[in-house]
Amino acid sequence: MIPPRDALPSHAPGAALGPNILGFVRLLRRAGLPVGPGEALSAAHALAVVGVERRAVVKSALRATLVRRHDQSPIFDAAFDLFWRDPDRARAAAALALMEAQKPEEKPRPGSRRIAEAMAGERPPPPPPEPPKDEQKRDATMTVSERELLQRMDFEAMGAKEIAAAKAEIRRLVLPLDEKPTRRFRPDPSGPRVDLRATMRQAARMGGAITTIARRRRSTRPPPLVAICDISGSMARYAQVLLHFLHAVTNERDRVHVFLFGTRLSNITRQLRHQDPEVAFAMVGAAVPDWSGGTRIGEALEEFNHRWARRVLGQGAVVLLITDGLDREGGRGLAEATERLQRSCRRLVWLNPLLRWAGFEPRSQGIKAMLPHVHEFRPVHNLDSLRALVAALGTRR
Repeated sequence: MIPPRDALPSHAPGAALGPNILGFVRLLRRAGLPVGPGEALSAAHALAVVGVERRAVVKSALRATLVRRHDQSPIFDAAFDLFWRDPDRARAAAALALMEAQKPEEKPRPGSRRIAEAMAGERPPPPPPEPPKDEQKRDATMTVSERELLQRMDFEAMGAKEIAAAKAEIRRLVLPLDEKPTRRFRPDPSGPRVDLRATMRQAARMGGAITTIARRRRSTRPPPLVAICDISGSMARYAQVLLHFLHAVTNERDRVHVFLFGTRLSNITRQLRHQDPEVAFAMVGAAVPDWSGGTRIGEALEEFNHRWARRVLGQGAVVLLITDGLDREGGRGLAEATERLQRSCRRLVWLNPLLRWAGFEPRSQGIKAMLPHVHEFRPVHNLDSLRALVAALGTRR
C-alpha cells in the first residue's frame, strides 16, 4: 500500500514520538524561538489529540503550540521540513542547507541559515593558524574584532547568534532628538521674559509692594517621532531587527508612534509600550495579519495621511519611513502621498536597506516616485547604519 503523499515518515510516530518532539523543540530553541518544556508538553498533547497520520495536520498542530509570532513562521517551516524528513540524517542535511544558505548569487530561504546552525549544534571554533616566526613580534593593531565585524554585518546575513548580539547592541542605543520650543512657558528667575501676572500676585501677597520681578522662559521638549515600517516579504528580516530598535525607543521616550504596513496599515504603538519585548512582539504578531506578504506603499501612506497625520504629526514631528520602495502597485499614487507626508512633518527620513549596495540606482517606479519628496535618504541594513541614523537625528536642523 502506497502511503499518503503528506504522511509523516514511518520513524516519526509511535514510541519515538516523545523524544522526537523534544529534539524538535531543542532545535527551535537553538534557532532562536522562545520555546521550552511547557511548549513541548503542549505539542505532545496536541499530537495525541489530532494524531500523526497526516503530515499537514501534524505541522498545523505543532505550529499552533510552538509559534507565537508571524515572523517565526519561516524558521518553523524550515525546521519542520528539515527535522521531520529524517532526524538521523539531520546533520548531513544541515550541512547541505548551510552550503545553500551561503551562496552569494542565490537568496536563501528565510531561516535556513539559523536552522542549519542550530542543526549543526555547538562546534568549537578551529584553532587559529600559528603565525610565522618573523611575524610573531609584529604589532596586531590592524586586526578587526568580532564586535567591529558585527557592526558592519548585514542583518539579512546574520545567524541566530549574530542577531541576538545585534539586538543587545540595539537596546543600548540612545536617540537624542533635539528639543524644540513649545507655546508654553515655565517660571525661571533668569528667564528672558517678564511675567507680569506672577509679579502682581507676589505684590498682592506683600501688601502691594513689588519686591521682585518674576520672569519666565519658553518650555522645550523633543518633537514627536513617527516610524512607518514596511513588513512585506522583501523587508521581513530587516523589520524583525528594527522592531527591537523601535521597541526600545518607544519605551524610552514619550510621543513615539509606530505603524506597520504591508497590504494594510496597522498602528502598533500600544503593543510596543509593553516593556517585555517578547510580550510586546507577541501582541504585535496578533495585531498585524499581513506580515511577509505583499506591499502597497501608496495606499498605506494615503491612509496614514487621512487617518493619522493630524493626530501624530503635530509640533514638528520627525517621520522615519522604513521601506525598500518596491511597490506592488507600481508607484501609483505614491508621489502625491509622499509629498503630502513631507509637508505635514518637519523632517521626513527615508531608510532603505537597498542603499547598502555601492552601485544602487533608483530604477523601480516606487523609488522614483518617492525620492524627490523626502528630506533625507539613508541606508538601514546594519548596526553602523543605525548608529549613523541616531547621530543624524541628534543634530540640529
